[in-house]
Formats: sequence, C-alpha cells, structure tokens
Amino acid sequence: MMMEATPALFAPFVFANGITLRNRVVMAPMTTWSANDDGTVSDEEVSYYRRRVNGVGLVLTGCTHVSPNGIGFTGEFASYDDSFTPSLRRLAEAAKSGGAPAILQIFHAGSKAVPALVPDGDVVSASSLQVSPGPFNPGGGTTRALSHDEILDVISAFGEAIEAGFDGVELHAAHGFLIQNFYSPLHNHRDDEWGGTPENRMRFPLAVVRNVRQVIGAHATRPFLLGYRVSPEEPEEGGLRIEDTYELIEHLIDGGVDYIHASLTSVLEAQPLEAIADQPIAELIAARVAGRIPVIAAGQIKSPQQAESALHLGLSLVAVGQGLVINPEWVELSRSGKEKLIENEIRTTTIPEIALPAKLWGVLEAATGWFNINDDHDAQRQKATV
Repeated sequence: MMMEATPALFAPFVFANGITLRNRVVMAPMTTWSANDDGTVSDEEVSYYRRRVNGVGLVLTGCTHVSPNGIGFTGEFASYDDSFTPSLRRLAEAAKSGGAPAILQIFHAGSKAVPALVPDGDVVSASSLQVSPGPFNPGGGTTRALSHDEILDVISAFGEAIEAGFDGVELHAAHGFLIQNFYSPLHNHRDDEWGGTPENRMRFPLAVVRNVRQVIGAHATRPFLLGYRVSPEEPEEGGLRIEDTYELIEHLIDGGVDYIHASLTSVLEAQPLEAIADQPIAELIAARVAGRIPVIAAGQIKSPQQAESALHLGLSLVAVGQGLVINPEWVELSRSGKEKLIENEIRTTTIPEIALPAKLWGVLEAATGWFNINDDHDAQRQKATV
C-alpha cells in the first residue's frame, strides 16, 4: 500500500499554536486568473477550490493584492477594501470545505504590477528602475519609488487582510514582488532608512511582519498562522543569494513568523547558484531553520514518491501545485496506492470534471512551460504554464 511506502507524507502535523493538519500535503498557492471583473471571487474559483481541497492537510490560496496598485495578474481577486470581505469569506468557506485549515496569501506585486490594471498606470517599487518586458507587461516601463509615507501605508495595508475567515495569512515575499523588491540589492537602490545596507533593505519586510503580527495579536480570537514565502535566490548577477536568505530567515524567526515557505524551481533538484556542495536549496534551508519553525517548499512535486523524498530533506510540509490542478484527487490516489492513476497532463475532455476555470484554461492554452495538455480531439500535445 502507498501508505506504507510514504509514512511521513500522511502523518499528522501540529503547528506551535495548536493548529493541526491531518497530513503533510499542502495545496500550493496558484493564480487562476478567474476573479470577477470587480475583483470579487468568482463562482468558478469557488468550484476550483471545492474540487481540490478534500484530502490535503493545508490549503494556501492564490495571492490577493492588499493595495489597488499592487495587482500582479489579470483576473486576480482583491482584498484592499472592507467591501471585499464577503468575497474573501466565500473563498475561505470553499477553501476550508474539505476539512483542512486554509491560509490567505497576501501580496503587493511591486515592480511586477500590471500597468494597465493599476491606477494611472503608476507602478511602484522600492526604487525607480527600468522594468523588463514580461508576459503580463509586454511594454516594460519604469517603476516609481515609494515615498516614506506611502511605505507606511503599504505596511498598514498588509495588516488589514486578516479578518476574512481564514486560519492565517501568508506574506508573498517571493517572485520579485514588492516585499522582495525592498530586500533585493538589484531592486532597492534607496539611500534612506529603507535601503542601502542589508539591515535597511530588510527593514520593510520585517516591518510588514511586525505589523501583521501585532494585528493578529490584537484581533485574532483563535489560533492564526503567519507564514512568509521566499524566493531564496535571484538569478541575476548581483541579486539575492542563499546567504542573504539565511540572514533574513534568522530575523523572520525572531519576528514571530510561524513558518517559512520556499518557492523553488524544483524542490528536489534546485541548488544555490554558487553551490559548493551537492545539496538542494530545500535541504539547506531546512538545516538552517533547524526545526525552530516549520519549513514548506514548493516546486515540481508531482508524485507521492517525490513528496516523500522532499520530506526526507528535512521539510515539515510539501506543497503540491501542478499535481492538484490536473488531479483533484491527488491525495486520495496517493494514499490508497493508486499513484499510477495520477495524470501528468491535462486532457481537454476532463476539463469540466476537474472544475478548471475557463480563464485559467485560456492561459494554459496560450502559454508555454509547466503543463502538458493532451487535446483528446486532435491528439495535439501542447505545453502551457501558470
């Protein structure tokens, strides 16, 4: 039985504040591009979560922007105003419908905000820099440096998203979004208290953590988690390196985060750019944390065997993204020893059955990268990504 082959994966897990998970499988946070035009959660997104949360130990939602100028994707649900609270509560109910705790991932896109979607096309970041063209910003552009007062406003905005029925929030400080912009020597060229030295560049991320932790302490009426997602390195010359992340992690632990979530190209294979030993980043981070708080990692985990191997690196929990998009019953198939039934490609004829939102499907059809798509009608296989 698969249960015997992967004993760690299906063992319960308890956070320090008492929140208990039935297993170590985390539904990875994935953007679906499927919100309503007014920024509220759509029926399709609700169905998408309800279809996938049965069996997982913990649910992480896709990211939601805490400021109007922080939107990073078309069709992204919002959280920057109290008017969105009913929408977020609806998402919380769907995310928790399978019996697992659910965490809302909050962020500000920073230099990766979409100019066409932010007020006046005003893309803000730690510094004024040229932005390279990307899939959601084909024209590139220039960011505007946030003023001191604006920085304080953004910090405050992160603390206003906790009252929505979730069991925690995760600060999305990875993928070149605003929190990472401030810590990155590539993106932060400021010469005030918010930039320059590593300590000053770290000031904004730690201020966000401190503010959210204070709000949780003042308003949470039950155990509530605060997570922090990192991209451990930046690939560009002069970007963040693993040693920078080690230093940040020390301060995050001191600041009271409940877990670290590492976003990786591959949990099992990604190594530091300047690696001197044959160890994956996930293992190095787990060793650095040394059990003081839980560590989650996401990146190309598709099978229960891979998930088990990830836990053997020292991780507390392992996030599954692509596998759950394609196979809503990934956990059930893995636990019952039916892993051979786990699909590695999306079959177009099963799209309604797996509750794949139309807008997400459109993105998958148009892009290239993560997903194999098997068009059962014409046998054409394509690649797509989210």
